[in-house]
Amino acid sequence: NNSVYGHNFSLVIVLGDSGVGKTCLTHRFCTGTFPGKTEATIGVDFRERVVEVEGEKLKLQLWDTAGQERFRKSMVQHYYRDVHAIVFVYDVTNTTSFRSLPVWMEECRQHSLGQDVPRVLVGNKVDLATSVASSTTLEQARRLADVHGMPFYVCSAKGDDKKQVDTIFMTLAQRLKRQGGLRRKGPSVSGSFKLPSKAKVEKEKQEKWACTC
Repeated sequence: NNSVYGHNFSLVIVLGDSGVGKTCLTHRFCTGTFPGKTEATIGVDFRERVVEVEGEKLKLQLWDTAGQERFRKSMVQHYYRDVHAIVFVYDVTNTTSFRSLPVWMEECRQHSLGQDVPRVLVGNKVDLATSVASSTTLEQARRLADVHGMPFYVCSAKGDDKKQVDTIFMTLAQRLKRQGGLRRKGPSVSGSFKLPSKAKVEKEKQEKWACTC
């Protein structure tokens, strides 16, 4: 969108296991709508939204990343380059996705994203949280967020009220504004960077090594 060219912008990476709702969360924030159909992200999808913080317009560039390791290996270095803020997402109805959070946090640490990088923890799909296990996980998530000094939010990317979704990203925008963690006059970037399917890669390998005699 050329109309937003020239705004300060920050790159926000969204991390979490496959299926926790990263695509729906970023889509809801950037478009105001819940996507009718989604597929597993392969590589990175980019979405943007211009927000206003203390009278200044800022462009948040959201990187919706693949949660499956087989789609991530060749992309990890690209994920973490020049990141300004992080959103960790888990599914409140899926305890496995919660237990994976320390792995995502360690990956950030290994790529030199320290505690000074603004971050939030998000428990998504709260509209489906009806079990005692979900409630227990919420308490554990609050403690985890406290230990790592980050805000914790629960939300539903699908719910009727998108205020909580907006609050998550506006919290990051406000902290980025205070820290001065903004790039100047960034171009608008949208779309995706997809990795080739495993089948396609294997086919190309076979063609490369095929005997032509």
